[in-house]
Parts: sequence; structure tokens; C-alpha cells
Amino acid sequence: MMLEDAREAIGAAVARIPSGCSILTVEHRGQSTGMLVSWVQQASLEPICLTVCIKQGRPAGRLVSAAERFVLNIVGDDPTAMFKHFGKGFALEEDAFSGVSMEPTDFGPALTDCIAHLGCVIRETVTAGDHDIHVVEVAAARADDGRKPYVHIRKSGLSY
Repeated sequence: MMLEDAREAIGAAVARIPSGCSILTVEHRGQSTGMLVSWVQQASLEPICLTVCIKQGRPAGRLVSAAERFVLNIVGDDPTAMFKHFGKGFALEEDAFSGVSMEPTDFGPALTDCIAHLGCVIRETVTAGDHDIHVVEVAAARADDGRKPYVHIRKSGLSY
């Protein structure tokens, strides 16, 4: 078998890597926002670390870098309401939490309708192409044992 190097073949193969979708929420110096993130992966067992990728130029990315901490809100298997709300993106001056139930934490807002919450502290940031990869340590968490997480399979690895 020969591996193809054509961009479309690479995109089709990369799309087979499953991911979840989470809502990253952040607060820093009176500003807060939230955004949909789909590239999250556990990276370490001791301490528990994750990688969280954010496309460069996203308004939330600047706030995440300044705060050096955030909440990763894990979406349940019925993500429609969260995707509809957070999928559009927000400018920093917009109220990203209008109409959404949340509670403050030491790491940022936690969305009460999500099945788990991870309080993350940035340990390192690496640039990879058009995204920044934040290596974060999970410092606090809460989980709902009853619901399953949403799992996403993309049509192509060349786009979201």
C-alpha cells in the first residue's frame, strides 16, 4: 500500500480522527467570553495536562493568553443549544453569556448546562501553523456522571 500525499487525501484521513466539542470560557480583568473549541486532547497523566488549540486572531485567544487560565466546559450528547449560541463567536465587547446559565469559578465562568468543567492553567503555548496550542494543567474539575459527551467526526481535515 502506498500513502498518498495529495492534500485532499490527507484531509480525508485526518477527518477520521474523532474529537469532542467544548466551550472554552474565560474571564480576565472584567472582560469575559466563550468560544467553541474542538481540538482538545489529554497530553499527560501526571500531572493531568491537556492540549487546547485556538486559531490565531480569535478575540477569545487574546483573553486566554492574558488570563493564563480558563474553564473547559464539556458539552453533552445534545449540543444544539450550546453550538447555536457559542458557534457564532463573540467580540470581546459582546456579552457571550446573555441567556446562558453559568456560575463564576476561580478559572472563569462555568456553564451549568455542560456535563463537565475543567479548570485549566496554561503551562506552555506553542505555535503550530495557524493555531496556538496551549498545554494546560487541569487544576480543578467537576463532572456529571449521568450524561455522555458529544463526539464529532469532521467531513474533511482541511476545515472545521
